Formats: sequence, C-alpha cells, structure tokens
Amino acid sequence: MSDLSKIVKAYDVRGTVPDQFNESVARALGTAFVEMLRESGDNADQIVIAHDMRESGPGLAAAFARGANAAGAAVVNIGLGSTDQLYYASGALNLPGAMFTASHNPAQYNGIKLCRGGAKPVGQDSGLAIVRRRAEMLLDDLNAEADVPARVETRNLLGDYAAHLRSLVDLSGIRPLKVIVDAGNGMGGFTVPAVLGDQLLPALPLEIVPLYFELDGSFPNHEANPLDPKNLVDLQNAIREQGADIGVAFDGDADRCFIIDEKGDPVSPSAVTALVAKRELAKFPGSTIIHNLITSSAVPEIITEGGGKPVRSRVGHSFIKAEMARTNAVFGGEHSAHYYFRDFWFADTGMLAAMHVLAALGGQDRPLSDFAAEYERYNASGEINSTVADAPAKVAEVRATYPDATFDELDGLTVTLADGAWFNLRASNTEPLLRLNVEAPKPDRMASLRDEVLAIVRG
Repeated sequence: MSDLSKIVKAYDVRGTVPDQFNESVARALGTAFVEMLRESGDNADQIVIAHDMRESGPGLAAAFARGANAAGAAVVNIGLGSTDQLYYASGALNLPGAMFTASHNPAQYNGIKLCRGGAKPVGQDSGLAIVRRRAEMLLDDLNAEADVPARVETRNLLGDYAAHLRSLVDLSGIRPLKVIVDAGNGMGGFTVPAVLGDQLLPALPLEIVPLYFELDGSFPNHEANPLDPKNLVDLQNAIREQGADIGVAFDGDADRCFIIDEKGDPVSPSAVTALVAKRELAKFPGSTIIHNLITSSAVPEIITEGGGKPVRSRVGHSFIKAEMARTNAVFGGEHSAHYYFRDFWFADTGMLAAMHVLAALGGQDRPLSDFAAEYERYNASGEINSTVADAPAKVAEVRATYPDATFDELDGLTVTLADGAWFNLRASNTEPLLRLNVEAPKPDRMASLRDEVLAIVRG
C-alpha cells in the first residue's frame, strides 16, 4: 500500500523530491483534490495552480494538472507566483487552488498548499486527509495514469495581483523612502518589482534596493527563512552601510515578511501586528482583530485602545483563518510573521503587510526605530525549542512550580504571573519538542523567568 503520511502534513503537502514527492504522486494528488472538492459540494469544474522558483515546480504542477484533468477539471495555470499571488487568483476567480512551494525549506523539498474557492484553506480536518487517502488508492491502481486530453489554460495575473494590492494601501503620497528588500532568491524577487516598483504600475516614492532578487531554488546566498536570525545578517549590514530607511525580508514563497529598522534591528512581528491593526481599525472602527496567544501582550492592549475587539487564537494559520471567518475579523497577525486580511479573502500576504508598514512609516517623519517603539512595550524571548522525551510530564512539572499563577490551556500551557510576566509552553505536533515563549515588562525579569523555566524543561 502507498503511504503518503510522511508528506501530507497538518496544513499542506511537503517532502523531498523525488524520493518522497514526485510527478506520479503529484498527479494522484491532483485527481484526489478534484474528487474531494466535488464530493464536498464545491465547484470543481476548474482549478487554478501556480509554482514558485524551485526547479521541480513546473514538472510537479504539470503532473498535478494532468491528474485534475483526469478527474474532469480544467486548469488555469498562472505559472510562476508567490503563495499570496495564488490566493489572489483563487479569490478573484473564485476557484479552488494549488500552490507548489515548500516555503522556507531547503532546495531538495517541494510541496503543495491547497485551498477551496475564495482562498479558503484546506487542512487535515477540512479535506486534506481525504485527499491523502484517495491519492494513496490511486497510486496503487496501475491503470490510474491513463492519458487524458489536456485542458490547461495559461494566464498571467501578476499585474492584476499588483493592482489589487495597490488598491488596498495607497503609497503614492508618502515621503520618499529607501527600502532594501532581501528576497532570499525567492518569489519576492518576482512580485516586489511588480507591486512596489514601476515594472507594471506607476512609480511610487520608493527607492527599492534589491538583494538576492534572482530566482534560484537552490538558495545560493542564504536560506529563505527570515525567522532564523542568521538569514537577516546580509540585509542588516546593507541597511547600515547604505543608510536605508527600512529593510524587508521575505521567505521563499513570499507569504511572510520581516521588517528591519534603519539601525539594522528587527521589528518584532507582534509590533507589526499592532501597527497594522491600528491602521485597519482607523478604516473599520470597532472591528475584531485576531492575534495568536504568543504575540505580545501589547497587541490586545493596542487593539483595545484603538476601539477594536481583540480575539486570542491558537497558533497556526488554520486556527487564525477559522477565527477570522467566524468573527468577520478585519485582520489577524501571528508572531511567525504571517498576516491575514479580510480584504484579501482572509488569506495571508506578506506583501500587503509590508505595504502597511511602508505607508505608516512614510506618513510621518520619525525613523522606524522611534516609530516602532510605540508598539514594543515588553521584552520577549522569542521561541525557544527544547527536545524532551515526555512533554506532558515536563509541562506538569512546570505547572506545579507556579501554584499561585493564572493558567490557561487554549494551546499548550500559558502561565501568567502576578507581576505581568507570562510564558507559554506547548508541544510540537510533529517532533519531540517543547516550544517556550516568555514575555515580561523588564529585560532582566524576562531573562530570569526564561532561564527558570528552561532549567525545569531541560533538567
């Protein structure tokens, strides 16, 4: 029996090419995806697909298209694109979609992010488990790969995507800004010239300085994973050397963005969440904003001060998107630098978040470090992973150490102490890891609490 459990994850498909993920698997997944959609009552007459810059992308996407054709669906292939460009296509065309990417993973990986029409996510509990089981059956059927007539239409939606983002955030009247963008050889190198440059649309008051814009899925300069500090070093050095106002780093498929100030210091994703929330509340007063439970305490404070309704969510895009749909939230932010927008079909887009930061910075005269300090009220540890043999036992031991604290278990264990310091300890779904996030009003208190909890976890 074929077994796709190693590559079909909680939210997407991801594996090494060709040993785990090849064109036969892609074709089976294409057929299975269309059949799942049809069985669940979705319109599956047509789907839209895109791929990132990885070398294996075009072949895998074409094989998936053949599988979709075999199930009776026509395919719109938009070719090279970022993940949020695929979400744009799914939303604007109201078609189910498949994005071929492995995001920030190394070169030997590829994968698929699936969505229903209107960019609604497909995860384990919303169809992905069915797709996996159906694809496994197809792979075991020697007759499943019979030739079928190709029904694939190629369309270029880059200009439409860029125009849509420009319609959501007006950058035309801001002060001139020098912006260094590190695309990490990923899809930001394809979308930034279209959205922020003058390649397709009128020029903006932005001097875009490109860093690693050449599309190269082997990632010759550094991993396209800005969450790892070592991958920000080149951008930080360039900002300091060239006197830039701001730096923006994208991950491989450009659905996440990280912001660096003029001193070369990172602006925390929590601060970006609070900043964008404030802007969205100015447009849509009284709206709901979603934040996950490891964002800074400053986020719900600033949302409340702005007249909004903060709603706390579990970590993970499927939970954020579900909460946004349930509450009709205007915006959602995660500490992993995923940002979700109601006017982008509740989907995540790093580019739109970056545009909000540029608009906010360019709409006033202070440098970014000074401006962003308004949103950085507390001191955070960042996420720290520890390998443990028995995660539940360690969590219980930690809980017993703080008998007078306030506890909640929305996602792992969150412990809030009397002095306002708090930490969250949650187990990984896929690895024997405990993930720790600590925040406190003062840096020394954060450090002492962090070390205290780590001593128990690793002891």
